[in-house]
Amino acid sequence: MFLITDIALLLGAYAAAFCVRMNFAEPIAGWQSACVSSVSACIVQMALLTAFRLNRAWKWRVTARDMPKYVAVFMLSAVVLVGLRVMLPDGNMMWARPPYSVALIDSVFAFFAIVGMRLLRQAHKASVMGDVMRKVEVPVPALFKGRRVMVTGAGGSIGSEIVRQVARAGAAKVFMVERGENALYKIDYEMRGSVTCVPLMADVSDESKMRSIFEDCKPEIVLHAAAYKHVPMVEMNPEEGFKNNTEATGLLVKLAKENGVDRFVLISTDKAVHPKSVMGRTKREAEKLVLAEGYTVVRFGNVFGSSGSVVELWREQIAAGGPVTVTDRRMTRYFMSVQEAVGLVLNAASSGSGKIYTLDMGEPKSILRLAEDMIKDAGWRPYKDIKIVFTGVRPGEKLEEELGLEQGTRIEGTKIFASPLIYD
Repeated sequence: MFLITDIALLLGAYAAAFCVRMNFAEPIAGWQSACVSSVSACIVQMALLTAFRLNRAWKWRVTARDMPKYVAVFMLSAVVLVGLRVMLPDGNMMWARPPYSVALIDSVFAFFAIVGMRLLRQAHKASVMGDVMRKVEVPVPALFKGRRVMVTGAGGSIGSEIVRQVARAGAAKVFMVERGENALYKIDYEMRGSVTCVPLMADVSDESKMRSIFEDCKPEIVLHAAAYKHVPMVEMNPEEGFKNNTEATGLLVKLAKENGVDRFVLISTDKAVHPKSVMGRTKREAEKLVLAEGYTVVRFGNVFGSSGSVVELWREQIAAGGPVTVTDRRMTRYFMSVQEAVGLVLNAASSGSGKIYTLDMGEPKSILRLAEDMIKDAGWRPYKDIKIVFTGVRPGEKLEEELGLEQGTRIEGTKIFASPLIYD
């Protein structure tokens, strides 16, 4: 596929050069010789691209250090083609030799054609990898229209997308609760055109502050996304993990009940299923507190584009020339885009309360395969150009995550499963 595209580009560049040079007039030796000489030029240029290792699928990417090679290839091709014209007598194999001016113009056109196509493909691949499954759109239910909605962790990747979708759905007010100043500033700045969004800098574990917010703002729906989610960090700081993930959730549930909140949704994780890590246990206990009051839990796995996604780390590592770190070659994970995950969360919020909803995230993906594909899409060869280093499973991590879908029942029209209240 890549070789065919290169050949087509080189022949097109030659045809353009010939037309420019000949002003669309028939050449002296006729159009047949012009076609044959184009094949000669293409063979020379393809041979040089191959010699410089620039026409392989993994090399369809232009970097600053590759640019001198492309320049060298087409300068050298011009020298070779002009040399053929000089060395071969006029009467001998004249049909295989492009005119001097055509050879020079063709080299310039071919350079821009090849490099330009690689840059276009590179931009396309970057947009695809930059936001996997962005085209998947889940309609936001009418539940939020005209309602007062509180979003905790509003500055995070999940929380901020909840804010966007709820605001677009016509919420009367969106109270953005976030303790990180910079994170809150970013989402507030983004939503500055919406008078419905109110930034509230607060820690969800601060009882007096949160009680004041509930009493003053009177939210009808609470979407609780604030949490510590990095498994190794919570493993090393278990007290903070339980305080922020479990105790703070219990506090919010209590305040929600006291203030007559209609819907409360906890954003949970697949790590709460048969939890092995401290983080998983903190979220499992938080789920129990939410369900005990008849509210809703939504679980899902890893999210592309989130602040803690391994994909973002790999992008940085690939840009730096490697190595790319993978915990274990056997590890698999579920993945979903931020937009789709949040859309399904909002649909779960409008469904029955008192249940755990698990998002259908398809089949688990191999972490190693994903890392290899990202390296290839960046234009490099795994293990050769970019090394992959296996660091070992960290404390609290599993080789495979579970979603508990085998116990669920699909809600018609969505990718959500409602799970019974069973705890191991």
